[in-house]
Amino acid sequence: MWNKPVQLNQQNLTQLSVELNPPTYDRSQIKAGIVHVGVGGFHRSHEAYYTDELLRTGSGSDWGICGIGLRDADRKMATLLKEQDYLYTLIIKHPDGTVQNRIIGSLVGFLLGCDDATAVIEQMASPDTKIVSLTITEGGYNVDPASGDFDAKNPDAIHDIQNPMQPRLVFCYLTAALRLRRERGLPPFTVQSCDNIQHNGDLTRKLVLGFARLQDADLAKWIEEEVCFPNAMVDRITPVTTPTDIEYLENQFHVHDEWPVTCEPFCQWIIEDNFSNGRPEWEKVGAQFVTDVTPYETMKLRLLNAGHSVLGLLGSVYGYQTIDQTISDDLFARFLRGFFDKEATPMLDAVEGIDLDQYKDTLIERFGNPNIKDNLARICLESSSKLPVFLFPTIRKNLEQGGSIDYGVLVIAAWCYYSDSHTDRYGKELEVVDAMKTTLQEAARKTSTDPLAFIKLRSVFGDLADDSRFVETYKRLVTQVYSNPDVSILMQQIKA
Repeated sequence: MWNKPVQLNQQNLTQLSVELNPPTYDRSQIKAGIVHVGVGGFHRSHEAYYTDELLRTGSGSDWGICGIGLRDADRKMATLLKEQDYLYTLIIKHPDGTVQNRIIGSLVGFLLGCDDATAVIEQMASPDTKIVSLTITEGGYNVDPASGDFDAKNPDAIHDIQNPMQPRLVFCYLTAALRLRRERGLPPFTVQSCDNIQHNGDLTRKLVLGFARLQDADLAKWIEEEVCFPNAMVDRITPVTTPTDIEYLENQFHVHDEWPVTCEPFCQWIIEDNFSNGRPEWEKVGAQFVTDVTPYETMKLRLLNAGHSVLGLLGSVYGYQTIDQTISDDLFARFLRGFFDKEATPMLDAVEGIDLDQYKDTLIERFGNPNIKDNLARICLESSSKLPVFLFPTIRKNLEQGGSIDYGVLVIAAWCYYSDSHTDRYGKELEVVDAMKTTLQEAARKTSTDPLAFIKLRSVFGDLADDSRFVETYKRLVTQVYSNPDVSILMQQIKA
């Protein structure tokens, strides 16, 4: 008779297979020195993984993680993790089919701000808390697209300015907690962004100060002088968990994990060594601390992240579903390498300790991992906040220096077609999931009468539409995409 799988929780750890590699440390002795906002798949495959690795060395017991969700959409994660004593399985899938499993134990709590904002603020203000880290995605930073500053006109921002102890935005939570620490004579925590944003620490600092100045000029001055916001580069491909991943654990190991995480074996974290109140010794487990992360993050954003968008948008329009499926097509693989070699790499500075040709080879190998089914739909999420960071800087530099722009501009033309809610070549609708969905669709749908309508969105493209070479190239390519959406034809022409 078939027995129910064992539920993953602390009590049942001793019943599980050693192949699941459960924590070797006493979780009851772990303090939450890190408060992390945005406990999604990437955080659980990256910062929580590094911290679990550190705890397994026998050190780092002051650096457990308390997860934070700010909105009701985080409730499912909060509920499931609590039922599992905050344990989950990390499933690491290698290209050759090898699978490594590890039960991560570095998460020791979870709070929901939408239920109890005061509890979240007090957790951040706790003497145990030394770092508040963030993975809130590019769209969570509340940037005014026109000025690049904190968007004080956002309804949530207006609410937070008037209700400082009932926040909606993370910046109000941070400010409220830092105010309490200053009043209580406690040193500030470090604010550590783990998002795929260039100079993520600098941007976070700018926005926290922008919000704090609207509430308390003296507090803002203290934050400016005392709080550290290290920049960091993060990297690990982490696709969305599927029912198959849950079934794999049940079938192979007879354990039920409501929300495991899958990822690739490659993992990288490069961090500026700039902390307000101590830090974990993550360098013991593979992280790299540097004085300036800029060249590393620029390399990653303009190659890996831009490469994802190249494959995501062109592959979606063509009719592919996943990254590995797309790059297994030799045309797409060669087109991506052409983008890397002809447009992205010439605009990069040298990166100490990195062989760029080898790095690009590794990227293509990682993208081709057949066991990491990274959906193109996920890659295309929130493109309006991704492409201005990942792709547009490369196009701008090539415009300035007379370099090639055809590869990058074809991606924008495909994005316009995608935003128009067209179908791929198999008739499947291209679904737009973007904070700017309505604006993007309205502009894209004018393309048939005004080929430049899409790139006239200054909130996305800035002044790119003022550059005659960019305009000429985009008009030519978007007109061709709309007349024949088989992008492979244009890819072959550009590659040739």
